[in-house]
Amino acid sequence: MAKDYAKPVSQDELITAKAGLEAHGFKVQIVDHLPAAKAAVLEQIPKGADVYTGTSITLDEAGLTKELNESGNYDSARKRFMPMMQDDPLKARQIGSASEYAIGSVHAVTQDGQVLIASSTGSQLSNYIYGADHVIWVVGAQKIVKDLAEAFDRIETHALPLEDARAHIVYGVGSAINRLVIYRNETRERVTIILVKQAVGY
Repeated sequence: MAKDYAKPVSQDELITAKAGLEAHGFKVQIVDHLPAAKAAVLEQIPKGADVYTGTSITLDEAGLTKELNESGNYDSARKRFMPMMQDDPLKARQIGSASEYAIGSVHAVTQDGQVLIASSTGSQLSNYIYGADHVIWVVGAQKIVKDLAEAFDRIETHALPLEDARAHIVYGVGSAINRLVIYRNETRERVTIILVKQAVGY
């Protein structure tokens, strides 16, 4: 029977994943629900900070996309670079590649502490992997999987079809796994992962 990748893992599996992530250098918090996740993110970001938000259903559901980009409390990199995409794409990419804070989500987390991020364009990856001083990922408990084999399967059979459908509606074109990053260790103490006990995003 196919694994249900929309179902949150158990409390024990959540704790195991937290320990695995911490062993790989990630800072980890576990929260009960999205309002708590939103509060945990915002308490780490000073007002006025330069903030990049990756495209994320999880951030949308938490109200973080709107708060970080539209409240006026933060210097939104997205608001600065999006209007430049047509006329000065190089400058736009530069602005979106090295922010003070990068906020988003990921597509799978293994029990032993590896994080996988799939992308069609790769636009979020430079900030996540190297550019940002601080990275915060909000991750629903349904994204925790046993190992890399399940992580790849989750991305290809669950996350991609949902993102492809969303992309067709929003952009008029489908999505694809053109870039796939396995983030195995954090050596700069810059990444915080907020694990939500509920299924959030996809």
